Amino acid sequence: MPFIIDGNNLFWSVRNAPDVAEHNSDFQLCRLIGRYLRLVGETGQIIFDGAGPADKRGFESIENLDVFFAGAGRDADTAIEGKIKASSGARELVIVSSDRRLRRAARASGASAVKSEDFWVQLQKELKRKKTTKEPEGKRHGLTESETEQWLEFMGLDE
Repeated sequence: MPFIIDGNNLFWSVRNAPDVAEHNSDFQLCRLIGRYLRLVGETGQIIFDGAGPADKRGFESIENLDVFFAGAGRDADTAIEGKIKASSGARELVIVSSDRRLRRAARASGASAVKSEDFWVQLQKELKRKKTTKEPEGKRHGLTESETEQWLEFMGLDE
């Protein structure tokens, strides 16, 4: 499900959380969300109020997350409502905001609504999970005798 995230709402909702100190800018927050979305195999958009920084180049390289700024004097809530209404697959959307107005708009369109604080908890939980990959058998047990002979022959050391 694609995510649409109310950037300022998320930022201000979690700014006092103990694990936010290292993610105290909109850019750092976006990078973290991008990592989360990649891990869970999703994509998303985050929309911030206002025009944002003059130089937005860094935001273009964030994986799985498109970053938007509503524009000078505009708020993200209105932009997000427009995206919900314009979506042909609103039922597939997950709207992340603790704003009642957006949560109501999400439910009215059939989209899912997640409070910013709950999204942050899920994001942190997923990022802290240790991803285990199965080690190759040879790492613990070594190569078999025939595998060793094949490598020696391949490297020209079998004589």
